[in-house]
Amino acid sequence: MDESKTVVLSPEGLAKLQEELDYLRNTKRKEVAERLKEARSHGDLSENSEYDDARNEQAFVEGRIATLENTLRNAKVIEDAGHSDEVRLGSHVELLDLEYGDTLEYSIVGSVEADPSQHKISNQSPVGQAILGKKKGDVVEVDAPAGVIRYEIKNVK
Repeated sequence: MDESKTVVLSPEGLAKLQEELDYLRNTKRKEVAERLKEARSHGDLSENSEYDDARNEQAFVEGRIATLENTLRNAKVIEDAGHSDEVRLGSHVELLDLEYGDTLEYSIVGSVEADPSQHKISNQSPVGQAILGKKKGDVVEVDAPAGVIRYEIKNVK
């Protein structure tokens, strides 16, 4: 991640990342340190797979801590500015697939929080980009690998 790139987060996303960072710093670090201590007590480190595993886990944890610290340092929290008819970061949007008649609901979030399985799409995704700034009743076209998909914006909350 670019060291100085602004990261857009919802208040919930900010809290989730802060919670993960706290867990890694205060709990996971201690668990890994105990694993390292235990592995060292088994003698020859050159042939000690437990020690190697613990060192790898330590490197992963420290890397994740650094990533989280950087993300939080560059975070811009989406403030709820009340109701808006326009799709923006933080909006909950109901879309109608005009070809198949399926209704889809998404929350528009920053790329760090995007999780399509939880109906959270990034403002940088093709659908997110297509609907940003649009209003209820607007029809948008999204280029997809299977062709152009047309959606009508049914509701914006």
